[in-house]
Amino acid sequence: MIREGSLRVPSRRMTDDHAPLPEQGLRDRIARSGEDAIGKLASELLENPIVTSAIGRMFEAREKASQAQAVAFGALNLPSAADLERLTRRVRSLSQRLESIEDGVDKLDRRLGSISAPASEDSVRAVETGLAKRITGIEEAVVALTREIAALREALPDAPRAVPSSQERLKVDEPDASERTPASASD
Repeated sequence: MIREGSLRVPSRRMTDDHAPLPEQGLRDRIARSGEDAIGKLASELLENPIVTSAIGRMFEAREKASQAQAVAFGALNLPSAADLERLTRRVRSLSQRLESIEDGVDKLDRRLGSISAPASEDSVRAVETGLAKRITGIEEAVVALTREIAALREALPDAPRAVPSSQERLKVDEPDASERTPASASD
């Protein structure tokens, strides 16, 4: 409760700092005295222990209501304002990252675009032609080596001729040399 005598209302008498100047009008003097009155009223209210305790209780009630709201939102599986703020910051961060990636892709696209397409096709054709020539050379060298090996085989005297496995004959009825007995030993 505010006591009647505790609030001071500015008197009509002007102090030295608010002395009317010749160029100041009535409106400026009234505005200035109103500002002074509001300032003094606010300072008196803030100095009053009842008002300060009421303001403190209001802030405590606000904090408890905020906590209760967060618990209720959590129970309903709804995001709180803080959750939405964090999500907003993350989306902004991802957006900035995506923009930097897009800028990098654009730079790469411009670099690749600066390489003329016909020139790159010509270089690919040149590489393909070079590889084809090398492969042809390797194939010719393999054929030449095969001919030389066949000629060397033919030139060897008394070399056993290799019989292809499809033409081999197995001797089944003939006994091994270890199983043969001499004819003179049996007489």
